[in-house]
Amino acid sequence: MKSPLLSLPGAVPAEGPDEGVAAHYGDLFREQRSLADGTGFVDLSHRGVVTVSGADRLSWLHLLLTQHVERLPPRQATEALILSAHGHIEHALYLVDDGTTTWTHVEPGTQDALLAYLESMKFFYQVEIADVGDAYALVFLPAGSIATVPTEWAVRETPYGREVFVPRDRLAEFAATAGPPAGSLAHEALRIEAHRPRLGLETDHRTIPHELGWLESAVHLEKGCYRGQETVARVHNLGRPPRRLVLLHLDGVSTDELPAPGTEVSTVDGRAVGFVGTAVRHHERQHPRCPAVQARGRVLGPSRIRTVGRPVARSAAARQPAACWRYSSGSMDTNLPPGDLNQPNSDRRGLSPEI
Repeated sequence: MKSPLLSLPGAVPAEGPDEGVAAHYGDLFREQRSLADGTGFVDLSHRGVVTVSGADRLSWLHLLLTQHVERLPPRQATEALILSAHGHIEHALYLVDDGTTTWTHVEPGTQDALLAYLESMKFFYQVEIADVGDAYALVFLPAGSIATVPTEWAVRETPYGREVFVPRDRLAEFAATAGPPAGSLAHEALRIEAHRPRLGLETDHRTIPHELGWLESAVHLEKGCYRGQETVARVHNLGRPPRRLVLLHLDGVSTDELPAPGTEVSTVDGRAVGFVGTAVRHHERQHPRCPAVQARGRVLGPSRIRTVGRPVARSAAARQPAACWRYSSGSMDTNLPPGDLNQPNSDRRGLSPEI
C-alpha cells in the first residue's frame, strides 16, 4: 500500500521490502542525525498490522509463540517468533497488548501467511484475528521524541523509541505534528547500529534464533509447548549454533551501489562462508556497514575473509568480487587468535559489536 506521506517534499520512494514508503527525503545523514537526537518520525505504514482479541488471546498466543506472553502486562512491548517444527524462523512478531487487544506488526507481505497459520490454530479458543493494515499504519518515534500521542492509540514503547499504531485516516495529520520526516534508510541505519536483525534480510529458510541474537529478546527459555522448542533447547544447551551474525565494515566501495541482501560472502580462495544482510551508510562512520550471517569455523578469521560477491542464490557457488571489507570481531572473541573462533559461547549474543 502506497503511503500518502510520499507526497511530502523531497520524498524518494523506497525499493525492495520497504516499497510503499519513502527511502529518504533528500538528506539521508541529516535524517539519521535527527533520529539519533530524538526528533522526527519514520513512516512504516507499509508494515503488516495484525490484531488478536478475545478472552483467550494471551493464553492462546502463549502456546504458539517463543515468548512468554500469558501474563503480558498492558502496554508492555515484547518480541516473539513463530518457528517451524525444525526450529527455523518463519515469522517475527512485535507485540503490545492494550488490555483488550494484542497489536502486532510484522514484515511487509508476511501478514497473509501469518493470518493463515493463526486461523488454523484457533480450535475452540475464544480469539478473533484480524488484518487491520488497511485501517492502521505504523509510525516510529525515536527515543527522546516529545511528540504527543493520543492515549487511546496502541503504542509499543521500546528502548529505541515508540512504535505507534496510527489510524490511517489520521496519518497525515499526525505526521504534521511529529517533527521532520526521516526515511526508511535512516531507520535501517540505526537498526543495524543497535545490532537488531530483521526477518527476510538477515535470515533465510535455515535460520534459527540462536544465530541472530533473538534468543535474548524474543525467546523465553523456561516456557514450553511451542513448535520448534526442541531445536531451541538442544542448540542452547550445546552452545554451538551453526552460524552467527556479525557486523562487517565495507572497505573499497567506490560507487553508490552497496551489496544487496543475500550477496554471498567468500574467502580470498573462493570459499563461500555466508551472506550479507542490509548494507547501510551511517552518518558517523567512514565506511558502509552491514550485518552478515556466517558459518562457524576456522575460516572466519578476520585476515582471511576479504571479498563480497554479486547477489546470488544463497546456495550457489558462482560469485564476482565487488568490494573488500574488514571483519569487526566481537567482544567475546577479542581474546581468541584469528581463525580460532569455533569456541563454545563465543557467539551467543548474535551480532558482534565492533572493537
